[in-house]
Amino acid sequence: MFSKISFILLAIALTSCGEKKSTQTAKDSANPTPGTFAYDVAFIKSYKNVVVLGTKTSPAKVLIVGDFQGRVMTSTADGDQGSSYGWINYDLIRSREVKPHMNPYGGEDRFWLGPEGGQYALFFKKGDPFDFEHWQTPSLIDTEPFELVTADSMQATFGRSAVVSNYQGTTFQLDILRQIRLLDNSEMEGEFGVSLTNVKAVVFQSLNSITNRGPHDWSKKNGLPSIWILGMFKPSRQTTIIIPHEKSLVADQVTDNYFGTIPADRIIKADSLLLLKGDGNHRGKVGIAPSIAKNIVGSYDAEKHILTLVKFDLVNTGTYVNSKWETQKEPFAGDAVNSYNDGPQADGSQLGPFYELESSSPVRELRKGETLIHRHVTLHVEGDEEHLNQLSKKSLGVQLRGIRDAFVVK
Repeated sequence: MFSKISFILLAIALTSCGEKKSTQTAKDSANPTPGTFAYDVAFIKSYKNVVVLGTKTSPAKVLIVGDFQGRVMTSTADGDQGSSYGWINYDLIRSREVKPHMNPYGGEDRFWLGPEGGQYALFFKKGDPFDFEHWQTPSLIDTEPFELVTADSMQATFGRSAVVSNYQGTTFQLDILRQIRLLDNSEMEGEFGVSLTNVKAVVFQSLNSITNRGPHDWSKKNGLPSIWILGMFKPSRQTTIIIPHEKSLVADQVTDNYFGTIPADRIIKADSLLLLKGDGNHRGKVGIAPSIAKNIVGSYDAEKHILTLVKFDLVNTGTYVNSKWETQKEPFAGDAVNSYNDGPQADGSQLGPFYELESSSPVRELRKGETLIHRHVTLHVEGDEEHLNQLSKKSLGVQLRGIRDAFVVK
């Protein structure tokens, strides 16, 4: 078991959050409307313990489940009756079933470890082929709970000690600490550099760390784990994923063939921008190398006028793991940012539908007791397109009208 005191001390070191301690839970409505935050809180509470972040002075709220690895299941910018932004797999949670390979419970911010594939993979056993039949998400980041360490109205911190092994048989003993914090209005505007007046907004960050608690220093020659944060969001016919980047110098700095070729009518690649349909109707994944990545990715639902932005720690010269399902020539030449659009698999089954916005940390050869930290911030904004456009231009460098019409058949 991990030391709760050590986790609390590390949490204090990571952030100075001075809110009074009083875990807040939302009041149940008699008949909450599907699609609202109140509905999702009531649903999850019927199966799991929850933590709800929020104050009486703001409509922004965040729903977290410790049993799902301290996962942010959903959030809202408009109180209990406001739109609920995270994709939630109601059928799977209701069934209480444990699925093979992965349990896609949903959630806007979940904690994973990389790499997924390759000779240092954490999702394949030594000697197994890199195919879906043998792919298995480690239970640590799939079905096992994280322990609630501290909580108040604005933050909740979760911890877990664990042992994981990679494809080479290297074992990592580590402590995981994960703090979810709801940002206030001034922090929102400071984070994204724009005014959020005249719109509805919610911003939360996850501050994630892994600490080497084993008897040996970690070495690149044996493989290294990275922190990998993934957010699952609700798809729609009018949702477009937006990934800005620096102008690519070589073709392999943008990867778009993780699960086969993405049809040309579903992806647009420009010199410094990648657009992908976020409709949950075709399985495909893209990735951007750290050398050309920017520390932000987004999506726009033109039907509901919801702009989503994700910012994250980025080291352009850092070492990032390669998660491709193959024996790799360059296992440490992976992506810093990824996006996945779900769709039917070859047998007709489907995990979602949902789409994902993902960020990864670089890896480090941690000595005994050293810690790797990765920060991931999610913003949802609802409002008229004129106000959202100003935010999009400032943060992503794109006009929403062009995004809205990018995949319209002329």
